[in-house]
Amino acid sequence: MPLKRCLWARSPEMIDYHDREWGVPVHDDRTLFEFLVLEGAQAGLSWETILRKRAGYRAAFADFDPAQVARFRESRIVKLMLQPAIVRNAAKIRSAIGNARAVLAIADEFGSFDAYLWRFVGGEPLQSGRRRGAVPAETPLSAKISRELKLRGMRFVGPTIVYSFMQAVGMVNDHRVDCFRYAELVARRKRD
Repeated sequence: MPLKRCLWARSPEMIDYHDREWGVPVHDDRTLFEFLVLEGAQAGLSWETILRKRAGYRAAFADFDPAQVARFRESRIVKLMLQPAIVRNAAKIRSAIGNARAVLAIADEFGSFDAYLWRFVGGEPLQSGRRRGAVPAETPLSAKISRELKLRGMRFVGPTIVYSFMQAVGMVNDHRVDCFRYAELVARRKRD
């Protein structure tokens, strides 16, 4: 009998992402920054498109080292705009650089970007327990986090992008209850 998955996991790339990454709690600042950049790059595009460009993003954005990205200058932006392996949108590229600077400032203030983010959910993934119906595009909590990130100078962090980010990095377990990953992630949380 085939595994039951969330309905959006259909293509090989999306199935792999769903089965291995989506909803798994992330506590590494570099990986959190990676998802922040990728979720911002997705605006107006499909997540599958961004997954296919992920390797290109890693190469173009110094493997998502915020300290290196924060030092990118105008000449680097010009080069990135010629890079077909990423989404060539100047506003998105500039936001990644500005967001890297904000991530570093947040880490200085809170000890890590991880500590800052996970305090919004009390250090534990929220469990949606969704049985049916559509997953919301945003929540009051994603709107609150969005406001705070914008106050810290970040861009491409609207409530919808922030909620997708929260799902991706496991701040919320939005797998449907009948999806095999839901139970795995709940069990993992209890072990940790």
